[in-house]
Order: sequence, then C-alpha cells, then structure tokens
Amino acid sequence: MSTLTLAVRDSSTMLRRNLLHARRYPSMTLNLLLTPIMLLLLFVYIFGDVMSAGIGGADRSDYIAYIVPGLLLLTIGSTTIGTAVSVSNDMTEGIIARFRTMAIHRGSVLVGHVVGSVLQCVASVVLVGAVAVAIGFRSTDAGALEWLAAFGLLAFFSMAFTWIAVGMGLISPNAEAASNNALPMILLPMLSSAFIPVDTMPGWFQPIAEYQPFTPAIETLRGLLLGTEIGHNGWLSLAWCVGLTVLGYRWSTSKFNSDPK
Repeated sequence: MSTLTLAVRDSSTMLRRNLLHARRYPSMTLNLLLTPIMLLLLFVYIFGDVMSAGIGGADRSDYIAYIVPGLLLLTIGSTTIGTAVSVSNDMTEGIIARFRTMAIHRGSVLVGHVVGSVLQCVASVVLVGAVAVAIGFRSTDAGALEWLAAFGLLAFFSMAFTWIAVGMGLISPNAEAASNNALPMILLPMLSSAFIPVDTMPGWFQPIAEYQPFTPAIETLRGLLLGTEIGHNGWLSLAWCVGLTVLGYRWSTSKFNSDPK
C-alpha cells in the first residue's frame, strides 16, 4: 500500500472518529453555536432599529443585511473553539500515546481533526444562515458565482482558523486552558466591522480593526452577497487565510511531532 493511500485511509478513519465524538457529545457544539444565533437575535430585535439608524439604514432589515456576514464569520470562530478543546482532550487523556504505538499514518490524527472541524463549521454556518433567512436576510444581488465564491471563502477561512485552533489545543495542558486560549476566535470578530463600520470606531483603533483577519473577510463576504465595494479586502482576506493556514499547519505539526505524550 502506498504512503498516500495509507494517509488517506487513516485520515478517513480519524475523521469518522471525530465526527462520532461530535455526535455523541453535542453539548459543546450547541453551546458554541448558540452564541452567534443569540447575538443575531439580540442585535436584530433589541438593538436593530438603533443600529440601523447608526449605519444610515432605513429600518431593521438594513441592519440584518449588514450584520449577517459578520455573524457567519463569528460562527466559524466560535466553532473552532471546540476543536481546540477536542485536540487538548486527545493529548491529555492518553489516546494519542496509544495511536503512536499503532501502524497508522502519523499526520492522520491532525488531518481528521481539521477536516471534521471544517465540516462542523460549514454545517454551523448553514444553520446560522438559515436562521438569518428566516428573520429576513435576503441576498438579491448575488448570483451563482458570488454564492460559490462566498462558500469557498467561508470554507477556506474555516480551515485557516481550524489549524490555529489545533495548535492552541496542542499547547494547552487541559481542556479548560484550551477553551481560554481559543477565546480570541470569538473576541476578534467583535472587534471588527461585524457590528458597526470601522470608520465609526475611535481613530486610534481603526487600523487594528481594519487589518485584523476578520474585517477583510467580512467586507469581502458583504461584497459578494450584498453587492458592496470589496476593494482590497478580497486579496487581504485571501492573504490572511493562506498565512494563517501555513502558520497553523507548521505550528501544529511541529508541536505534535515533538510532543513526547
């Protein structure tokens, strides 16, 4: 059996294992998924009219259109926290040590976590998107090509932050620490253009909000779904995705291969 065939077979086995874990213990996924849904309902039905006026909208429906792209990215950030916790559990409960004594492809353990997390992110985004549509979100300016590009961006963004979450899980001594280490995955979207335009923020903070990973991706998603100007955000979001994927991959594989546990 070739090395590639062995890697694919073992990665598929690890993927199935992680998906079964997610199905048997859904509380973590549900808790993380409820955060963006509750924020969506809170900002639309409690703050919607005020926030809509703040961005120059006519009514609450304008703010629904504005906030949904940001919450889709926040959904990805919150879902990957579960990945960090899952990886940390594997590293501290002894199962990784057992895997290392078996004749399996070494990288398949991480690949199984990453692919499983990306699939969970996509499923979570679809669910949050369905809730958004149910309360009034519409994308009348997007055609098939724009929807395909938006889906590709969300999947790429999921993979980038999943690799970072894997690294965070590997360096954490326990699940609680992994959850705390991964908190920036939720905090960064809140410090972006997800809820208010960058130009309404304090002047000293605007460059931080504008060039962090989430804002370019949010603005690109808005451009694809709502027809707003994308500008340099498309290339910047792709650069962030590539950079974070490479960084997370090298960090995770290096830590995993050197960890004696």
